[in-house]
Amino acid sequence: MSTVTTAREAAPETAPGYRASHTLPLRVEALRQWRRRRTLVMGGVLAALPFILMIAFAVGGGPGSRGGGNGRITLIDTATASGANFAATCLFVSAGFLLVVPVALFCGDTVASEASWSSLRYLLASPVPRARLLWSKLVVALGFSLAAMVLLPVVALAVGTAAYGWGPLKLPAGGALAAGDTVPRLALAVAFVFVSQLVTAGLAFWLSTRTDAPLGAVGGAVGLTIVGNVLDAVTALGSWREFLPAHWQFAWADALQPQLEWGGMVKGAVVSVSYALVLFALAFRGFSRKDIVS
Repeated sequence: MSTVTTAREAAPETAPGYRASHTLPLRVEALRQWRRRRTLVMGGVLAALPFILMIAFAVGGGPGSRGGGNGRITLIDTATASGANFAATCLFVSAGFLLVVPVALFCGDTVASEASWSSLRYLLASPVPRARLLWSKLVVALGFSLAAMVLLPVVALAVGTAAYGWGPLKLPAGGALAAGDTVPRLALAVAFVFVSQLVTAGLAFWLSTRTDAPLGAVGGAVGLTIVGNVLDAVTALGSWREFLPAHWQFAWADALQPQLEWGGMVKGAVVSVSYALVLFALAFRGFSRKDIVS
């Protein structure tokens, strides 16, 4: 008798009390992912970054002390002005690439790892409906991705406040954001970063349903994200770059202005969510028809 699980299997008789919606609860999947070593390592790396930056500023004499010579002032030049400035700086240096990694890792490893361990077909035979399995894994993966993005600025805000004090957010172009407005504005910036990374999440999750190699799914998502950044740097593309998610990845900086600007963040969110919905739909559609042999 074949042990291959196919999409055209006859529906088995269900046991009394069986409910498909109660299989693979989110709590169970979240605990499984929390106990993974890569989750703890990723959390440790993100939590350590603010301490590394603080030490670098202490050793180097503070940001901008050696003079950049190009006349440009960025968030890094105001990093030690207050705890809020330090948190914004940590977000600035990590949003372009570092925060891509946990999203790709959590979303790209989730299904492919089950296939690589040869446990995927046993989950489906439990029986856990395919849509339910994907939904549980996707929600948990996105939850861990969001937690990773929240962890970094929260630790940075605590470390920065302890090291540089609490105060207004000093803006590189001049002026300041009142201390009472900094936490809500930073929360808005983190929310946009998360939304902008939904494209990476969609890519990683779709690739995770197409391959049995977790590193292939994670690496593929990171690689395609880098390609998007490279294309955005090609100014010859003109207005076509506005259709690239990477074009809007730093639009969150508009949330840290005295007068809140929504234009760039709204456009970036629409582009990212549109791509992500298509990729998530492809993942569910492809997995529902896939022969599971591992």
